[in-house]
Amino acid sequence: MCGIVGFVGARADMQEILQGMMDAIAHRGPDGQGQFIEGPAALGQRRLSIIDLEGGKQPMFNEDGSLVCIFNGEIYNFQTLREELIAAGHTFATRSDTEVLLHGYEQWGVDLLQRVRGMFTFVIWDKNKQELFGARDHFGIKPFYYAKMNGTFMYASEIKSLLRHPDFVKELNAEALKPYMTFQYPAIGETFFKGVYKLPEGHYFTYRDGKMDIHRYYDEDFREGKQKLGELVNSIDQTVCDSVKAPQIADVEVGSFLSSGVDSSYVAAVARPQHTYSIGFGKGTYNESQQAGELAELLKLNNTAESLTDEEAFAAFPRIQWHLDEPDSNPSCVPLYFLSAIQSVMMTFICGAVGY
Repeated sequence: MCGIVGFVGARADMQEILQGMMDAIAHRGPDGQGQFIEGPAALGQRRLSIIDLEGGKQPMFNEDGSLVCIFNGEIYNFQTLREELIAAGHTFATRSDTEVLLHGYEQWGVDLLQRVRGMFTFVIWDKNKQELFGARDHFGIKPFYYAKMNGTFMYASEIKSLLRHPDFVKELNAEALKPYMTFQYPAIGETFFKGVYKLPEGHYFTYRDGKMDIHRYYDEDFREGKQKLGELVNSIDQTVCDSVKAPQIADVEVGSFLSSGVDSSYVAAVARPQHTYSIGFGKGTYNESQQAGELAELLKLNNTAESLTDEEAFAAFPRIQWHLDEPDSNPSCVPLYFLSAIQSVMMTFICGAVGY
């Protein structure tokens, strides 16, 4: 999963503050940590190793050390982009997708975002310009929160990291309650923490001399078209298959969450991962683990399943809320929490959009 944190704002205790922010999201990256502090910039990362397990440590630097990158996510087409960048004269020290972002930004600047395919948030500190550049993936899969308080610009994968900074002001944002109660999700850019915002999906930002500029780089363009039914079905099927296979590039085992729903079942059938994981509740209609196990057996997959009682689920609610940072009305957060807990080996996950 990984996680990133950081801030721009020079002070004497930067290392101590940064470490505290990183410690708050240690659960996102149990495989290692790294940090960079120079001048007003502090960048920290917690790593869950998936690509280039030994060489992909962060923060990562370009050839002359003028650019520093931290990254959360996966770039699915990094191998193709890597070859392009090598042909353009760039020298790679690792096999990681992080370094592709770094050299890609060197080569193409903001246009890098038109070339990458994946789920990501990343920031790059330019030492020469004294500028921070950051971006969030096209559909907002990976989280990115930011705030500017008491002269410090701070950002993180989870809000709880921001709370560790001494310049952070803890205040409830009452304006977030009404849209949440109306739409069952926080339908505004500002979070339940006053002054804390989410970088919108498909956007990038620059921060320099105390000023943050946000720009859109992606917006889905829906156009009316005519296609024969057979061609349309084949096109959708191919697109889904490509989308399922893309995240399977990994240096660890690959698994998927499996309910008895259509989406996760289809994903498992296409991916054929080494492992699948299922969760059920009690013995009623909310327990889909039996049907999921039957599908796994049919597909000859190694399925791990557990059934939970109501008491176990309710007892976990405070911990689940701690991980969420904000209220979340989606009940799938409960099985997702337990599914993550029962998987015991390091792997990258392919999840169904609705079930798990």
